[in-house]
Amino acid sequence: MARTKVPDPAPHGDPGLQPERTTLAWGRTMLALVTVSAIFLRWLPHHGFPILLLFAVSASAAAAIYFTQRRRYLARARGVANESIEADTSAILWTAFAGIVLGALGIGVVLAA
Repeated sequence: MARTKVPDPAPHGDPGLQPERTTLAWGRTMLALVTVSAIFLRWLPHHGFPILLLFAVSASAAAAIYFTQRRRYLARARGVANESIEADTSAILWTAFAGIVLGALGIGVVLAA
């Protein structure tokens, strides 16, 4: 009989603290990017293949959030336990950069059509 791996407990005492809320917020951001990716695919027949660049940027940003979520959560949970949390500025800046790129590419694709 195979044993299932039990998830690691939070390294802090209160499971409703800031790291959990931040994880939920990043999850909502990821879900929004996946939804936008699906919308871009719906635009494909009207705007043509340049829309695939928009899809690639939004899907890549969502994947990056997904694959870095555990590391980000554990760092914040350790920060709560140590009473010293620093903002993940690189994740915030990359997400903002992806939003700016999506906006600029979206305007370019719509104006070119």
